[in-house]
Amino acid sequence: MFIDQAKLTLIAGKGGDGAISLHREKYVDRGGPDGGNGGRGGSIIMRADSGVTTLIAYRFGKTIKAPEGQKGGKNNAYGRSGQDVYLTVPVGTVVYQEPEHIILADFTKHGEEALIAKGGKGGRGNACFKSPQVRVPRFAENGTPGEKKSLILELKLLADVGIIGLPNAGKSTLLSIISSAKPEIGDYPFTTINPQLGVVMHHNQSFVAADMPGLIAGAAEGKGLGLRFLRHIERTRVLVHLVSMENAHNPYQDYLAIRQELDSYGLGLQDKIEIVVASKMDEDGAEEQLKAFKKKLKKTPVFPLSALTNLGLDELLNHIVRTLENAPSPLLVQPDVSRDVKIYDASTMLAKQPLFTIRKVKNGYYAIEGEEIIAKYRLYNLSDEDGIRRLLYYLNKAGVDAALAKTDIQDGDTVLLDDFEFEYFR
Repeated sequence: MFIDQAKLTLIAGKGGDGAISLHREKYVDRGGPDGGNGGRGGSIIMRADSGVTTLIAYRFGKTIKAPEGQKGGKNNAYGRSGQDVYLTVPVGTVVYQEPEHIILADFTKHGEEALIAKGGKGGRGNACFKSPQVRVPRFAENGTPGEKKSLILELKLLADVGIIGLPNAGKSTLLSIISSAKPEIGDYPFTTINPQLGVVMHHNQSFVAADMPGLIAGAAEGKGLGLRFLRHIERTRVLVHLVSMENAHNPYQDYLAIRQELDSYGLGLQDKIEIVVASKMDEDGAEEQLKAFKKKLKKTPVFPLSALTNLGLDELLNHIVRTLENAPSPLLVQPDVSRDVKIYDASTMLAKQPLFTIRKVKNGYYAIEGEEIIAKYRLYNLSDEDGIRRLLYYLNKAGVDAALAKTDIQDGDTVLLDDFEFEYFR
């Protein structure tokens, strides 16, 4: 089964929490804090493998989680890091992050790897907070959450030559003759069931050819199997356009129909090098059809071909090999690294977003919102009074108390910060 698109949710591992521990040992006076740091959460990494040909392993929209980092321990013991998870994808896979549709990776070589979801950092243990002012810290940090990403994996075949044309133009037959590929043909005159790759050897030269399922009018708008397979043509260097010379067809109109779909789809398909092939020359009336077709195309070379008798096959392969020598490589998409780059200037500094906002959810219920303040809150270990005291001190220093006082909040009302609730009193 050929699967060329899949949806996936990745959740990297949370970092382990730092430990709160005080060293206690016989004959050791004032051992002090010795809580260790938590371990890093496991990351999720994708790796391209030429031995994998489909995305079938991810066809059911899986959610994949990486292990969490372990908590820190006493005696300054660091928690063990969560094990990284490696996902294998076919060469030619493009990874998009949704809903922004950001390109995270484009795998074009065997063994290529990309970090897709990064594990969270481990929290610091209380040993890290010892200072002349705080000799016995009884607080530690929580580990940060790992990245969570919704992805679309899209497989685009990598081939030197893409064989295109209307359904039943002879594309699969040509591929089966010039290579060892055995395309699977439907029992109706519509199209190949799945795209197929074949390695072609000709006079000590080799290239990879792909049989693209037949296109129909409106393919670029999603009709038939069009959009699903037009994207595979993006990765080819040369297009071999088969046009049937059967009497039941109008070769020139068939040719224009495919050209229209390539132009409508765009993304450079309309500018790819094209070799026009007049197929099924063994049919009755094919010679007359070819003469009329050549007149319409004027100066464009047309290569007659009969898969039944191998007429013109050697000439066609010679021309393909010569064309590939000077054909440009396909333009591959590049990961969008801009998402990790922050550029600051005077205008961005002046327009800096506030650290937090206060929203009245309903009477007696208020929420503190803001990504930065929530991320900071999640670092606090609230398992003891020291942790809660440090959080409230931070909120006061950040201006939360002053901001709440400007609202119509009353003593005893509830304030929510992420998943932490407390009662407000002036």
